[in-house]
This record gives sequence, C-alpha cells and structure tokens, in this order.
Amino acid sequence: MSILKRPLLTEKLTAMNEAGKYAFEVDRKANKIEIKKAIQSRYGVTVEKISTMRTQGKLKSRNTKSGVVTGRTVSSKKAIVTLKAGEVIDFYSGI
Repeated sequence: MSILKRPLLTEKLTAMNEAGKYAFEVDRKANKIEIKKAIQSRYGVTVEKISTMRTQGKLKSRNTKSGVVTGRTVSSKKAIVTLKAGEVIDFYSGI
C-alpha cells in the first residue's frame, strides 16, 4: 500500500509552491504522521505542517437505452504539505 498516490499539479496549487506548500493525493486511510514520514523519506525534505481534507466523489448520471444510469466517482483524500523555509520539491527533475 503506497501512502502517496500522486502530486496534484493545478494552477492554484502550483502558485502555492512558491510559498513552500505542496499538495498530494494520499491514501484515504493514511494519517498525518504516516504522510509526513512518506514525504520526508521519498523527497528528503523537512515537513513543518500537514493539512488533510477528504473529498466526496461527484454524482454522475447518463442516459442509456435501458434508462438513466447513476453513480458516483471515487472519493479521495488530499494533503497540503508545508515545508521548512528554503526547501523545495522538484517534480520535473526526472522528465
């Protein structure tokens, strides 16, 4: 089970990178201590603060021959990580 699923790279979150804040999609069962250890071991940085949020999946529906099919997308958990001043995570170094 991997705690960190992927980094979130949107315009809003990329602007937060200048302030030393990075966002990740994490496992729904992971707590802040596990997230902190995973980030420090993978990226070699010092984590000061972690904020987590759980997002509920959106309702989706579509019309088919047999009628309306409704469902829900997958729920997820996000973590916004604040690093120690002067430290950065470079997501684009391996490209």
